[in-house]
Amino acid sequence: MFPDLIFSGMRPTGLLHLGHYHGVLKNWIKLQSEYPCFFCVVDLHALTTHYATPDVIENNVWEVLIDWLASGIDPAQANLFIQSRVHEHVELSLLLGMSTPLGWLERVPTYKEQIEKLRDKDLSTYGFLGYPVLMSADILLYRASIVPVGEDQVPHVEMTREIARRFNYLYGREPGFQDKANEAARKLGGKRSKMYYELRSAYQQEGNGEALQQARALLQESQSLSMSDRERLFGYLEGSSKIILVEPQVLMTKASQIPGFNGKKMSKSYGNTIGLREDKVSIEKKIRTMPTDPARVYRSDPGNPDKCLVWQFHKIYTDQSTHEWVQRGCRNAGIGCLECKQPVIDRILLEQQIMLERAQKYMDDPSMLRAIVADGCDKARKLAYETMRDVREAMGLSYS
Repeated sequence: MFPDLIFSGMRPTGLLHLGHYHGVLKNWIKLQSEYPCFFCVVDLHALTTHYATPDVIENNVWEVLIDWLASGIDPAQANLFIQSRVHEHVELSLLLGMSTPLGWLERVPTYKEQIEKLRDKDLSTYGFLGYPVLMSADILLYRASIVPVGEDQVPHVEMTREIARRFNYLYGREPGFQDKANEAARKLGGKRSKMYYELRSAYQQEGNGEALQQARALLQESQSLSMSDRERLFGYLEGSSKIILVEPQVLMTKASQIPGFNGKKMSKSYGNTIGLREDKVSIEKKIRTMPTDPARVYRSDPGNPDKCLVWQFHKIYTDQSTHEWVQRGCRNAGIGCLECKQPVIDRILLEQQIMLERAQKYMDDPSMLRAIVADGCDKARKLAYETMRDVREAMGLSYS
C-alpha cells in the first residue's frame, strides 16, 4: 500500500482567527512531526462562492500562508502549496466528475445548508454543486491515507472514499488482471512469493487481519517490484482489482472550544473574531467588553464562572492556580470582572507576540514566502504527476 500521508486544505477567506488556531492549526502542528503532510490553500474552492469577486482571493491566499507560518507550521516538516498552481487538481476533478452520480452531490449535507446560509449569492452553479468532487480530487491526487477533519466535514471524506472505490471498480479491472498479478508475484522470488500466497489465503479464507498486515509489509519492503506490480498485488491480496486511488481514513479533529467574544461560535460571519495577528489595543477592547455572568450587576455581587464567557477563555489560556483564583474570587465577589479578564488578555497577547515575530520576516521579505510555496508546489506536482499518470493509463488516456 502507499505510505501514510496527510492532506488538509483551507479556503482563503482572509486573516485567520483564534478559532482556526485552536480548531485546526494546533492539530496540524502536531501532525507535521508525525507524518508527511501536505497543507494546501484551496483557492479554487473560494471561486465556488466568490466567482463574482475574485479580486479578494489573491491577497487572502498570502495572508493565510503567513498565518500558517506564524502559528508554527514548519516548512522544513510540512509542504505548503497553492491548489491552483498544481493543475492536476483540475484535471483529476474533471475526470472523477465523469463517473460521479449526480445524486451523490445533491445529498451532501452542506449543499442545501450553504445555499440557505448564503442567500445573497447565486449558488445554482455547476461549480458549487460539484465542489465535493474537487475536494475529493484534492485528497485523492496525493493518495492521502489520512485526512484530519472536524465532524461537519466527515461526509465529504466519506464521499471521497465512495468516489475512489467507484473509480477503482470501473478502471482498476485491467484485462488479464489475475495473470498479471500472478506474474508480479513471481517477481518476489520463490520464498517471498510462497509467503505472499499463504498470507493471501489466510486473509481471504479465514479473515486473518494480521496476515493482511504481514502481506502488506512484505510487498512494501520488496525492492524487486515496479509501482504497477505492487499496486496489482495489493489489489489481488484484498480480492479486488488494481488499486489506483487510495480510500482515505478520517482523523477526527476536536472542535474548537473557543467562542467568539459575543458568545456565539467564533466566525467572520458573526463579526466576533480575534485574529491571529490582531493589534494589542483591539484585543484588549474586545475582551474587556466581553459579557460576563449577568447576575453580577455590581462589583459586590457574587457570580458563577460557569455562566461567564470569560471562563471559557480561562479554561484554554490560564493555569490551574488561576482557575482556582477565578472560581473563588468570582463566587465570593473577591475580584471584579475586569480583574478576571486581565490574565486572559495577558496570555492571548503573549501568544500573539510569538506569532507576530514569526510572521514579521515574511511580511518584511515576501520573497521568503514565495520560495516556500514554490518548493511546496514542486513537491506536490511530483506526487500529482505520478497519480495522474496512473489515472490516465487506467482510463485509456495514455496515448502512445
